[in-house]
Amino acid sequence: MADHTSETIAVNGTNIELLRGGAGETMLFLHGAGGASQWAPYMAALARRFDLVVPSHPGYGRSDTPPWLDTIHDLAFFYLDFMEQLDLRDVHLAGNSLGGWLAAEIAIRSTARLKTLTLVSPGGLHVKGVKKGDIFLWSNEQRVRNTFFDQKLAEARLSAEVSQELADIALKNHFTTAKLAWSPRFHDPSLHKWLHRIDVPTMIVWGENDRIFPVALAEPYKAAIPGAELRLIPECGHLPQQEKLDEFLTAVDAIANGAA
Repeated sequence: MADHTSETIAVNGTNIELLRGGAGETMLFLHGAGGASQWAPYMAALARRFDLVVPSHPGYGRSDTPPWLDTIHDLAFFYLDFMEQLDLRDVHLAGNSLGGWLAAEIAIRSTARLKTLTLVSPGGLHVKGVKKGDIFLWSNEQRVRNTFFDQKLAEARLSAEVSQELADIALKNHFTTAKLAWSPRFHDPSLHKWLHRIDVPTMIVWGENDRIFPVALAEPYKAAIPGAELRLIPECGHLPQQEKLDEFLTAVDAIANGAA
């Protein structure tokens, strides 16, 4: 896989775990509830296209859990400071699940440092009659199986040996996710009012078989963001970047190249 670095940096007094690799235009990828403490195949693939920056959010992974972290809005403002401190410009901002929701929250506040936005199965919206999966009520096995369409991938995840450190990180991630998304469940009641402020090319990617955030949430996102493109991926669950990497990369290439 592509070479990468792992380091800890301080942003406004908060120590952040940061993975980085590749070269070229910058992509800032925001992880979901599961975190991003290990360099994954999709990261290596993105690093062949971009200077890929993958932080662990405050409260996740090996990053600090700061006393100021209460809501998804706090993370959004943190990442505006993060991009300013690292002087990231013309950023291709992407995020999956909770990270996609976070990316949208960042973009409604400011797109000054953004070039494109890619939302991958994002949370954030509520649509009456559309029931989300509840990761807080599912067992670990249910959560993993409901994440993937291809159950062979689920079985591989369930059978993998996990170190004590990574088990502790997973528990930390779960607690922080509960803090950010317990009530209301994985949405911001005000987000839909401000999505029209997003003024950079936007790609929405969704697995058609997502059991966590149903694909019925995709069209409302597309309708709310001016000029947004929606790509649905068949036979795919909640993590297109893992389950359908080629299709995910095709969508990323389309939005990045289209904004060139």
